[in-house]
Amino acid sequence: MAERRRGVWQRRFWEHTIGDELDLEAHFDYIHYNPVKHGLVQRPCDWEWSTFHRWVRAGHYDIEWGAAVATEPLPGDGGE
Repeated sequence: MAERRRGVWQRRFWEHTIGDELDLEAHFDYIHYNPVKHGLVQRPCDWEWSTFHRWVRAGHYDIEWGAAVATEPLPGDGGE
């Protein structure tokens, strides 16, 4: 019989309650690093739709946090 799933949950979804501040930070890091992990960008700051930018402005992350490789400024980024 075919499995019938409804809604937004994926098959391997599991619930997790954030336990403490370190657990929360680990989850934020996971979320912000995901575009790098999946090869979409080389740095979290390159993913324009991320809340990472908000957290950089708030002082929680350095702009170069999570860079997959050391990068040189691109033309037009002020490093010319």
